[in-house]
Amino acid sequence: MDNIDGELAATFSERVLAWSSHSGRHDLPWQKSITPYRVWVSEIMLQQTQVSTVIPYFERFMQRFTTVTELAAAPTDEVLHLWTGLGYYARARNLHKAAQLITNQYDGRFPESVELLEKLPGIGRSTAGAIVSIAHSQRAAILDGNVKRVLARHRAVGGWPGTTAVHKALWQVSETLTPEDNSGAYSQAMMDLGATLCTRSKPNCYHCPVNVDCIAFSTETVADYPGKKPKKKLPVRNAIFALIRNQHGEILLQRNPPTGLWGGLWVPPRCEAIEQLPVLIEELGFTFNSYHFGPQQRHTFSHYHLDYRVADVNADYCAQQVTDNGNQVWYNIDAQSELLGLPAPVVKMLKTAALTTD
Repeated sequence: MDNIDGELAATFSERVLAWSSHSGRHDLPWQKSITPYRVWVSEIMLQQTQVSTVIPYFERFMQRFTTVTELAAAPTDEVLHLWTGLGYYARARNLHKAAQLITNQYDGRFPESVELLEKLPGIGRSTAGAIVSIAHSQRAAILDGNVKRVLARHRAVGGWPGTTAVHKALWQVSETLTPEDNSGAYSQAMMDLGATLCTRSKPNCYHCPVNVDCIAFSTETVADYPGKKPKKKLPVRNAIFALIRNQHGEILLQRNPPTGLWGGLWVPPRCEAIEQLPVLIEELGFTFNSYHFGPQQRHTFSHYHLDYRVADVNADYCAQQVTDNGNQVWYNIDAQSELLGLPAPVVKMLKTAALTTD
């Protein structure tokens, strides 16, 4: 990484802002009626998720929870329900916890410093910087995935940004290039630049406002930055999900513990191996009769693959087994009246189950 002189720092932000004014996106839902709350929710949703995917989730979330105090007062299940399909559910749990802290400790008002915001669950330095710069109109740097890519290429910062040294170097560049004035508009422009021009593959370098002094562009090494994450073979875990129906055709779901696989979400009872299935059913208080297996499927998480099969179980049930149990519920897959947080694979399981009973 080379040194950045004052002239480059000044002209860099000027060019980015000028590009944004005529070519940037200005009609995204979180760019309207800007508040710390709206900026925060959008930034959390946009972590590791594309804009096109986030837009309908953000709009539904804002329609239901118009303020941070409304979000704080909502049941966790409803928050997770609105997050169903967006993935990385720890984001939703932390969002809910942070909303409660903001409501109870700060009277519903967001702290105005990066340091205080970083103390809230799920808010890192970059998200805090976005809230402070965009919503509070104070100078603060950001470094989300899109910005990392722009800066790594422009200043030829080699190596994978997941390492401490590279991450620190990119933060130094971001802090140096962030202007004193209009840092909120600059933050939005940089995120937009990375999302629309300086993309992972096939970047549109010839239309980039800062290509004249982009080291990677001038040396034809754009594809080398940022450095790739070292490849690691993901381990494989196995699971059997048991679909147990009552006399009304409702399916038994259980709430997972707050941490671990799909923390806090509702899933069918599960075990790791076929031979464990009868024991699982009987431990739940049912008399196991028979089962029918569907094909093996795979769901990939960031740290492992989950290979799973769905067992359609025939069992004699006892309705009392689920009564007065806050972590179990009979789920009506047709009415879907319960506001429950369901992981995407479970939604797929339940849709398939509904088709097989039609």
